[in-house]
Amino acid sequence: MSSGSSPAARLQQLFEGHRLTPTQRRIAHSMVRRAADVPFLSSVELAELAGVSQPSVTRFAVALGFDGYPALRKHLREVAPGPGEAAGAVDNTYNEYQQAVHAEIENLRHLADLLADPSPVERAGRLLAASRPLPVLGLRAASSQARGFGYFAAKVHPDVRVLDEGGSMLRDRIDAARRAGATALVCFALPRHPKEVVEALAYAQEQGLTVVSVADSAFAPVAGHSDLLIPAAVGTGLAFDTACAPMLLGRVLLEAMCDDLPDAQARLEEFDAQAAARGLFAE
Repeated sequence: MSSGSSPAARLQQLFEGHRLTPTQRRIAHSMVRRAADVPFLSSVELAELAGVSQPSVTRFAVALGFDGYPALRKHLREVAPGPGEAAGAVDNTYNEYQQAVHAEIENLRHLADLLADPSPVERAGRLLAASRPLPVLGLRAASSQARGFGYFAAKVHPDVRVLDEGGSMLRDRIDAARRAGATALVCFALPRHPKEVVEALAYAQEQGLTVVSVADSAFAPVAGHSDLLIPAAVGTGLAFDTACAPMLLGRVLLEAMCDDLPDAQARLEEFDAQAAARGLFAE
């Protein structure tokens, strides 16, 4: 693992290529969320953080190829940058608001590194463009991401259905989209992850939909029910998480989707003409 990458990126690389159980994915997700602190946590502290048993942490370390958790922690400490050397390390002279902004800048840098391989996004764009209708799911903290994606997607896609409210109607709306011809569903999943989202994705897959997820980690709870998951980290430095990277990733997915919609440009030009005729915008 490169010492020049962020702590979260180094952990992601450590987990790659391992088939993890749902409990182990939960531990991995918690480690990514607290990447800078993990090398200094005991197995008991990590278990409490992830909400699992201490033996589960030990089995997790063994699944990664280590003799036990002490060996995993020793490895993490060896590859961790020294004080002040971490990629994107925040100068303590910044106030808490500036530190939050710099942390988000680091999340965006990590997203840029991830997009060096455009194939996952391109695949997602093809799947979303081909689905008629296109359901867009996002509940609670992720509802604004789903609505924003749906707002712009509707300008180029003929049938976008935003699913931003839970309850007993959610499965009905997934059923309706499937009966109307939907082949894929895009989900925005952010902490704290509602159980209802995980259950909805499991149901969508049961109904034959291909699930594309934007989540804060490749080991988020929705990973087990996503056919294609693209991670974008959230900021945790303020009282409420910040989601600049997931929002930008959503716009990147829109761009990829447009590339696979042959009439996307014509639709945008038609909208601009109608907006001008109606005097829709104050310009």
